Amino acid sequence: MRVAFMGSPDFAVPALRALHATGHDVAAVYCQPPRPAGRGHLVHRCPVHVAADALGIAVRTPARLRHDTAAHAAFAALDLDAAVVAAYGLILPKPMLDAPRLGCLNIHASLLPRWRGAAPIQAAVLAGDAATGVTIMRMDEGLDTGPMLLTEAVPITEATTAALVHDQLAEIGARLVLRALAENPPAVPQPPGATYAPKLSREDGRIDWAKPAEALARQVRAFDPWPGTFTTLDGTTLKVLAAHPETGEGEPGAALDDSLLIACGTGALRLTRVQRAGGAAMDAAAFLRGHAVPAGTRFE
Repeated sequence: MRVAFMGSPDFAVPALRALHATGHDVAAVYCQPPRPAGRGHLVHRCPVHVAADALGIAVRTPARLRHDTAAHAAFAALDLDAAVVAAYGLILPKPMLDAPRLGCLNIHASLLPRWRGAAPIQAAVLAGDAATGVTIMRMDEGLDTGPMLLTEAVPITEATTAALVHDQLAEIGARLVLRALAENPPAVPQPPGATYAPKLSREDGRIDWAKPAEALARQVRAFDPWPGTFTTLDGTTLKVLAAHPETGEGEPGAALDDSLLIACGTGALRLTRVQRAGGAAMDAAAFLRGHAVPAGTRFE
């Protein structure tokens, strides 16, 4: 089948590789343009761009699409059977949605209509959902509103991090989209009850110690690795990489012992892995050998 692939981050790479490995004719890859990144502001290609170059597939990196009629015409000229979209980063206008014979299929990292939007994996873990998954959806002009073709669920446990779910769903999405192309399953409209997962910023990772300990433990797992979860200790940012709730009572943000048990709005949060600004990630015991945190210390 002649397809275009449209995606940018690591999540999309397994699907691109699967399409290529199973013999689909990937006519072009669309992804975000190379951009400066890191301390040296060197220009970097996104993960899909790197993967496409390694596979020898032509890459297109338009900065915008909505009103670019030349880009619409170039896409239509590919004469596609389908387009596969996975976290591309640009909204596809109607002329592009309508161009492929079988339409545009989206690999969405949630069980729609739960968690439409930009950060569905983090939202599912943060909310304490029992499960999440992948939906293969035929795209329309709405935000993740199109009819569903295939779904597959994975459980979320108290040990589940967004990083773990990300990798699981990327592989599931690659497998499911191959099935969707091969089987052309019937499209089922999404049921009512949609929820939305907005784009995250770094500030979303700041700990509010007035929240319940269970909610903060989910935040730590949901925002691993990005945007990360952090607090302030002695005027310095302290990243919280792992934590779990325990019983405890005190003024929110106050250390209840000398082993990083911090009082929350309800219960307490035991920090088990942390990283000081500019330092290495380390287990709590190793951190405390060099940075004593006695009971009563305030976290902001």
